[in-house]
Amino acid sequence: MKLQTDDLPNDIEALKTIIRTQQSRESYLQNQIDQLLEQIRLARHQRFGSQCEKLSPAQLGLFNEAETDQPEIDMLDNTSTGTTIQSHQRKKPGRKSLPAELPRIEVIHDLDESEKTCPHDGHTLKPIGETYSEQLDIIPAKIQVIRHIRKKYACPCCDQTIKTATLPEQPIPKSQASSGLLAHIAVSKYADALPLYRQADMWKRISVDFNRGTFANWMCKVGELIQPIINLLNDKLNQNSLIHCDETTVQVLNEPDKKPQSQSYMWVRTGGQSGEKIILYDYHPSRSSEVPKQLFEDFKGIFVTDGYAGYDAVAQQNSLIHAGCMVHARRKFTEAIKAQTHNKTGKAHQGLAFIKKLYAIETETKGATPEQKYKARRQYSKPIIEQFKTWLEKSSQQVPPKTLTGKAIHYTLKQWPKLIVFLDHGIVPLDNNRAENVIRPFVIGRKNWIFSTSQRGAKASANIYSLIQTAKANEIEPFEYLKKVFTELPNAELINDIEKLLPIVQKDVD
Repeated sequence: MKLQTDDLPNDIEALKTIIRTQQSRESYLQNQIDQLLEQIRLARHQRFGSQCEKLSPAQLGLFNEAETDQPEIDMLDNTSTGTTIQSHQRKKPGRKSLPAELPRIEVIHDLDESEKTCPHDGHTLKPIGETYSEQLDIIPAKIQVIRHIRKKYACPCCDQTIKTATLPEQPIPKSQASSGLLAHIAVSKYADALPLYRQADMWKRISVDFNRGTFANWMCKVGELIQPIINLLNDKLNQNSLIHCDETTVQVLNEPDKKPQSQSYMWVRTGGQSGEKIILYDYHPSRSSEVPKQLFEDFKGIFVTDGYAGYDAVAQQNSLIHAGCMVHARRKFTEAIKAQTHNKTGKAHQGLAFIKKLYAIETETKGATPEQKYKARRQYSKPIIEQFKTWLEKSSQQVPPKTLTGKAIHYTLKQWPKLIVFLDHGIVPLDNNRAENVIRPFVIGRKNWIFSTSQRGAKASANIYSLIQTAKANEIEPFEYLKKVFTELPNAELINDIEKLLPIVQKDVD
């Protein structure tokens, strides 16, 4: 409300009260304007700017309280254990040689007979060597029809006995799809993000007319076929001492009591060391806390997640150690910096400097044993964590909570008990990047195929994603692996037969 001169009272105290009210109102409105401008700058940066979270070292180096000289990590235990921690060296770029195991077809280029004479003295030129170069060629996919011929026999005397050779169990009984074709379709969609309708169009170009619905039905059936392998992988995953978990949205058109536009969720868990990594996807219609309770029902150990509160209930119910993700805290400080005016430095840079130094220590101890990491963290990371906590508590009283910097500070304080779990456990990383990385193939695929038609299809997709991504994580070629699974699993009778098909043991079995 704008006051007119005639409306002002003559009493001085009353005038002071009006002035204080107007100043308070102006301060409130200015804060609102600043917050809106901050949101606009962030939105512009997200729309048009770089998505990289890396910021200028010069800006972060302004704050000595957090960015002092990096201490050298003295891993004295390496001498006694014979372990050497090597620093990372970036490989020089260059052309890679073509794989030696590929077949070679030699094409010889020779001079014409008329050119094999010396132009100076007329003598015939003698061969002195060869030069060669290589090109990679490709032969389009070869398709063929497998005709199963089952021999029949009859008794020539009584004509009462007729026997027919048994057909081995097929991945999809009475289907026209072989194990190889099913593996090709599955890998094309779930590893290469090629939607089924595009695959159907590609097959039509070579005069094989299968529609998208047929492909979808096949994927649902093989997704159900591999359920025993998924169950065994789930049991092995729960035996790990550390599991990462994350979730993302997925649209399923036909779900009971839900609109087609509503969102469901694909959850991912991952754990295990090199050679035994396990990645499992699970579809659920909701994001409620009941889902983590089901996923971690048989797990006893440490699990790493982002800041979603739905994980808290299972941690309390199962007495699990719940570790948080420092990347999410870092991301909020980075967003605050991106939303600031150009070249402006402040609290957000200070908060980011603390986190940057923690990651620098983790880089120094990369490749160390959990025991070595634990000692290094207690010696070098713990003092930084204590300084960071003091700074956060002090800054929370100085920064408006609704600004992006204020939100970053309060988010970090709220997640603090989870963010410092890494100090007490050498196997716990600073963040949940492992889960975010393994959920990325699903997100990329979702951009192409957009939605699942049914819950059955979403569950089948989760199973196939699990098998393919676990195979890739263990450096197993997914097509050959799936072809073997689809061929041998229908004929598996004992649990040992199924265990031999797990993607974490294929390198030992082959």
